Amino acid sequence: MKTPDAPETPAKTTAAPVGTRERIVRATSRLLQRQGYEGTGIKQISREAGATLGSVYHFFPGGKQELAAEAIRHGDEEFAVLLRAGLGSSADLGEAIVACTTMLARELRASDWQDGCPISSTALETVGRAPGIEQAVAEAFANWRAVVVEHLVAAGIDGRDAGELAGTVISTLEGAELAAQVARSEEPLLVSGKHLARLLATYC
Repeated sequence: MKTPDAPETPAKTTAAPVGTRERIVRATSRLLQRQGYEGTGIKQISREAGATLGSVYHFFPGGKQELAAEAIRHGDEEFAVLLRAGLGSSADLGEAIVACTTMLARELRASDWQDGCPISSTALETVGRAPGIEQAVAEAFANWRAVVVEHLVAAGIDGRDAGELAGTVISTLEGAELAAQVARSEEPLLVSGKHLARLLATYC
């Protein structure tokens, strides 16, 4: 199996003007990703988004928890788009998963090791005390698994096996991304991609 070039990361912005609500959500997603839920305040969000505090509460009357849940959903879709791009880059499942981890490694390095999983910090900090955030997190993981399942089934893997393997893929990517951040090295992701490819090859 050859190692493919990682596809270009899908664009996160569009040419269309971004409205105030969307700016707030994007700023919140970025801040939560980099500094966690407890380390992010509404005033900082409003400054980063170029919006007034009144605007933040206008769009999110439920305050920080409501806004964080929406930011989780934004991060969910961004990561799902990246997964689709990586997994759809090759008809060979092994090459596709290697391309996916290579893309993640490249983007993580480009962010100076700051932009890992878009939801993990908030998920861990709010578990058991913020039902709205917990639900958004659960839906995100389910969405990512579904993206992987779709590609595994298309490659001919049985539905039940595909579901279990998808959970393994997402868990491995999550752990490898965290390890890469801590080590400030692409290696954990690249090694994980190589071994995930070998694992998936046993089912095809």
